[in-house]
Amino acid sequence: MLKAVLLDRDGVINFDSPDYILAPDQWHPIPGSLAAIARLHAAGIAVTIVSNQSGLGRGMMDQKTFNDIHGKMMLAIEMAGGFITHVSYCPHGPDEHCNCRKPKPGMVIETLEALGLSETPEKALFIGDSIRDVEAAHAAGVPAMLVQSGYGDAESILQQSQQFMPGIQSCSNLAEAVTMILGDES
Repeated sequence: MLKAVLLDRDGVINFDSPDYILAPDQWHPIPGSLAAIARLHAAGIAVTIVSNQSGLGRGMMDQKTFNDIHGKMMLAIEMAGGFITHVSYCPHGPDEHCNCRKPKPGMVIETLEALGLSETPEKALFIGDSIRDVEAAHAAGVPAMLVQSGYGDAESILQQSQQFMPGIQSCSNLAEAVTMILGDES
């Protein structure tokens, strides 16, 4: 039985940008994503966020601005009836070689520990839009699903991901993924 869904942020919950989301007014939810989070919450499934945020480490935004972006997101999710149980983010850039930045599994493992699922990672599901998301989930023993709402080449991402998880499913967006997970159209 599914206990938790771990979500990447940019490209899954909100529209992504190759130039990063650097201010609250740049954060815009993908249609249906907030309602999808609310549906998971209503079904008793914990929803978490696991997100690389190297804009912090690169000095492109400060912690206050990042907190303001997350505040806007959390309020929008709660206004839609959803709830985020846990947030894990990596502020480091790719050259810092930390253990938390996806594709490394540090944030996924930390999230599983916070949820009490360290011994049963198969009871969680990671939904992301990139190969990094799938690699991190795979390394932590968590099943994954892809959405095509990010800005990358969805077909190429799916093909690369199938090397790690041959049966991985891909949906157009989070709303479609949650319908597949819950098995309903509500």
